[in-house]
Amino acid sequence: MPNWELKNCCQHDQVMFLVFVGVYTVVILALWRTFLLIPFKLITVFLHEASHAIACKLTCGQVVGMEVHANEGGVTQTRGGIYGIILPAGYLGSSFWGMALIVASTNLLTARIAAGCLALALFVVLFIAKNWTLRGLCIGFIIFLGIIWLLQEKTKVHGLRYVILFIGVMNSLFSVYDIYDDLISRRINSSDAEKFAEVCPCPCTGVAWGFIWGMISFIFLSGAVYLGLVVLS
Repeated sequence: MPNWELKNCCQHDQVMFLVFVGVYTVVILALWRTFLLIPFKLITVFLHEASHAIACKLTCGQVVGMEVHANEGGVTQTRGGIYGIILPAGYLGSSFWGMALIVASTNLLTARIAAGCLALALFVVLFIAKNWTLRGLCIGFIIFLGIIWLLQEKTKVHGLRYVILFIGVMNSLFSVYDIYDDLISRRINSSDAEKFAEVCPCPCTGVAWGFIWGMISFIFLSGAVYLGLVVLS
């Protein structure tokens, strides 16, 4: 049975999990404004836009196109669907995928599944991508994941779990930062939260929704660490 109470924590695997999450967090924050993290930031933008697209399809809408820009922005063009669900799906969806990737990294089988699903999503988006930045990102990361997978299976370089964990931590941190930067500190009028505030009947401003979404994203991040420890217990 799952050890939900985390009795006898922390064993060797749990300690290593916490160490890697901590080290990745420090490395990401230290290199935040360097070019080294740009590809991983763009993958987070991709997952943000993909979450909009998934919400659109789940609410019977049509995805017309998707773009990811080199300046870490992006847009998903949709037709139909439920606007009130599509709008928050970007930030909350990318936070959820970050949590899912972190938890998946605790086991080699689930890491393989996560890598395969991410590669498949990148391949599917190739057919609706509207700019070459997104197309290049999709092709580049499919090749990157393929190389990591081959190294995992054919050599003694077993890094797939650690790559999936890094992408998960990066995605979770970027989601929280992006929500703060776009919705609270700068308050971009065209942001998802500002648009959501216009269509939502409750009297919340875009900043208020940004704060709420930021708290939910932080809960996802904390939940990912907790669930990871449970899985490894």
